[in-house]
Amino acid sequence: MRITGRPAALLTSAAALTALAALAGCTVEPQGSDGKRGLPVHIRLPSSPAAAPTGMAGTTPTTPPPRATAPAPPPRATLPAPVTRAVPTTPAAPPAPPPRVLWAHGSSGPGVRELQARLRQVGWLSAAPTGTYGPQTERAVRGFQGKRGLPPTGRLDTVTWQRLRAMTHRPAQWELYPMGGQPAAAPDARCLTGRVLCIDKTSRTLRWMIDGRTLDTLSVRFGTQYTPTREGVFKVYWKSRHHVSTLYHSPMPYAMFFSGGQAVHYSADFAARGYAGGSHGCVNVRDEAAIARLFAQVKVGDKVVVSR
Repeated sequence: MRITGRPAALLTSAAALTALAALAGCTVEPQGSDGKRGLPVHIRLPSSPAAAPTGMAGTTPTTPPPRATAPAPPPRATLPAPVTRAVPTTPAAPPAPPPRVLWAHGSSGPGVRELQARLRQVGWLSAAPTGTYGPQTERAVRGFQGKRGLPPTGRLDTVTWQRLRAMTHRPAQWELYPMGGQPAAAPDARCLTGRVLCIDKTSRTLRWMIDGRTLDTLSVRFGTQYTPTREGVFKVYWKSRHHVSTLYHSPMPYAMFFSGGQAVHYSADFAARGYAGGSHGCVNVRDEAAIARLFAQVKVGDKVVVSR
């Protein structure tokens, strides 16, 4: 059925408005069949935000202005990460090796004799040096070590030896051999021919020599400061097996006189006290068996050389 005139124009206007509203995202209120307005119809375009409904037809909802927001804080400065440097570690030093042992129980020789003489100087050993490291020497070393905070091993090591040497002096010959037994010095040139009692004051020894060959060596001691033993070349002029001094009334067994009242003879005092004592000028021998052998070999007229 074809509609003409004003109703058709109205219908056309309504359809156009509806289409315009749909494009604009508005809300339209279509009329019902009775000519009254119906419920509003909401039309939303995908790209448009939802519009709040209004009570008036044909009104385009306005988008509320954006809320003011505080400006974003400036980015915080980022500090560079600390650089960790590897600190080289010093390797731990290896433990020091124990001091080297110089002498111990059973050792012997001139070094042990010097050790014993030095121990006597500081009062740790009372016996005379023998040159053999025995129980007495071991106890003396152990006592010396313990007194000074050293490991009391009883063995003479480099540390103990250094400490002992710092506290003592170099032993003299009479300290090394307080009871005799020291090595003899080289013989005087005057002793190299004939039959000779070759006596050396420095080494404190007597060599019995025939034509430059040493047959026996004995330890001897001499006169004191005020009664010294005379030096020079002499001859044995008298032998007396059981002699007794007429001046000092002391026994002089195996006496072989060579200069006035001075003789080579056995001395019990020398055997007992060693070099702690002295004679009145005679040459004392401490080994009775040795002087007995010598007395049997020496003849009156044999040469006697006393040198220093």
